[in-house]
Amino acid sequence: MRIFGRDRADDFQGKVAAVSGAGSGIGRALALGLAARGAGVAVSDVDARGLQETTDLLRAQSTDPHSAVVDVADETEVAAWAAEVAEHFGVVHQVYNNAGVGAPMSSVADTPPAVYARLLGINLWGVIHGTRAFLPHVIASGDGHVVNLSSLHGLVAQPNLSAYVTTKFAVRGFTETLRTEMLRADLPVRVTAVYPAGVATNIAHHAKVTALADLRAETAGAPGGPAGGGREAAIEREAAAFGALLTTSADTAASAILTGVAKGRARVLVGEARQLDALVRLLPSASARVMVAFDRKAFGPSATDRDARRRQRRSGPCP
Repeated sequence: MRIFGRDRADDFQGKVAAVSGAGSGIGRALALGLAARGAGVAVSDVDARGLQETTDLLRAQSTDPHSAVVDVADETEVAAWAAEVAEHFGVVHQVYNNAGVGAPMSSVADTPPAVYARLLGINLWGVIHGTRAFLPHVIASGDGHVVNLSSLHGLVAQPNLSAYVTTKFAVRGFTETLRTEMLRADLPVRVTAVYPAGVATNIAHHAKVTALADLRAETAGAPGGPAGGGREAAIEREAAAFGALLTTSADTAASAILTGVAKGRARVLVGEARQLDALVRLLPSASARVMVAFDRKAFGPSATDRDARRRQRRSGPCP
C-alpha cells in the first residue's frame, strides 16, 4: 500500500506532469517550477498567446514541453490532450487540474444561469474531465499524483460569489472522494486538494472584462443608446478592491503547492486560507458573519445590496 504523507524530495525528477491553465498565473508558475525540479512538462490553456509565452519560458529553461490549446470544459478536447501527452512522453505521473475562471460579483438572485453554467463547465467539469482523462495513465505510472485546485472559497463562502463558491466547494468534494477511492482500492496514486487565497493572478481582471462585456451587451438595446454607466463604475470599483486583496505571488503559491505534493499532503493551504480554514473549523456558525463583515469592509456597499432593497420595496414585505 502507498505510504501517504512522506516527504519525497525526488518526487519530480524524471517524472512527467501535465498542467492545465498554464498560460498564466499559478499554472505557469507550476509548469516552470516542475521543469526546474527535473520533470517533463505538458501544458495546456485556452489562451493560445499566454500558452505560447509559457512554452517559450519553459524552452528557455532547456525544457522541451508538450503544449496544446485546450478548452477544459470540452471533454473530447481534454481526452485528446491526455492521449497526446501519454503518447508523447510514454507515461504520465502527475496531473495538475489548475484551469479556472472567476465571475463578476452578483447575488444569487441576480446571477443568470449562463454564468453558473460557464463556471461549472470550466471550474468543476474541467477538473472532472482532467482527472478522468489522465487517471488511467497516472495509475499505470505506478507512482501517480492528482492535484486539483479548489480555492479559499472551497472552504468558506463569501457574499455575491455564489457561482464561483459553488464550483470550488464541488471541486473539494470531488477531490476528497477521489482520494478515498484511491486509498480503498490501494492504487499507487496520491491525491491533493489545493486551497489558494489572495494569489495575484489574472482572475480578477478576466472577471471584470467578462462582467463589463455582459453589461454592455445587456444595455446595448436600451432606449436612447447604451446605459449602465453606474453599474460599470461599480464593476470597476469592485474589481479594484478585489485586486488589492491579491498579495501572494503565483511563484510563492506554486512553491507551496509543489512542497505539499512532494510531502504527499492531502490538502495544501496557501496564503490566508490557513487562517480561514481554522476559523471555519473552530467557529463554524460564526464564520458566515465574519465573511459578511470582511466583505463589507473590503468592498463597501454593493450594487447587489441596493438591488435587493429595491426589489423588496417593490414587492412589499415577505409573507
